[in-house]
Amino acid sequence: MESRHELLNVAALVAGAADRCGLRYSIGGSLASTLNGEPRSTLDVDILVELPGTAVAQFLRELGEEFFADAEGVARAVRDRTSVNIFHQATSIKVDLFVASASILENAQLDRRSLVHLAGGDLYVHSPEDILLQKLQWYRLGGEVSDRQWRDILGILSVQRGRLDLAFLKTTAALTGLEPLLERALAESAQP
Repeated sequence: MESRHELLNVAALVAGAADRCGLRYSIGGSLASTLNGEPRSTLDVDILVELPGTAVAQFLRELGEEFFADAEGVARAVRDRTSVNIFHQATSIKVDLFVASASILENAQLDRRSLVHLAGGDLYVHSPEDILLQKLQWYRLGGEVSDRQWRDILGILSVQRGRLDLAFLKTTAALTGLEPLLERALAESAQP
């Protein structure tokens, strides 16, 4: 099990490479959920990145030898707008790079990302609303059975109580078909 400190350090290395290439990115997944909700252990780092095909070679150079990244796999993920795994060699931490598409959720995640100041540096992280919507989507895609995803959702609602943009959440949930799950989560967490 990796420590949150190690995960954040690896995230900062990938974020630095993206910054040097002028790419927008945002940390998502369980790391963002932990930063915006209740802490839990996680084994990897999820990063959403706007990565055009013309920037792949530079991005891989910026990652350097600290990371194992299959250039063909990265190019395929860019072409297909999917994800690819890269690995930090010293720690074996897996980074899931999600290449941004034009989806409503991904556009919002990049547009609304928050700059978080951490001891190891600054990182862009999904806003609480956007990681909540992402977790709802993953819960749906997983057949609505993952206790872990649901706990993350309720944890974000609990920690962010009174600070969430409920209008944005409800509008975006309606546009993405997540409204019933959002309503259920709000009811279970006793949110208005």
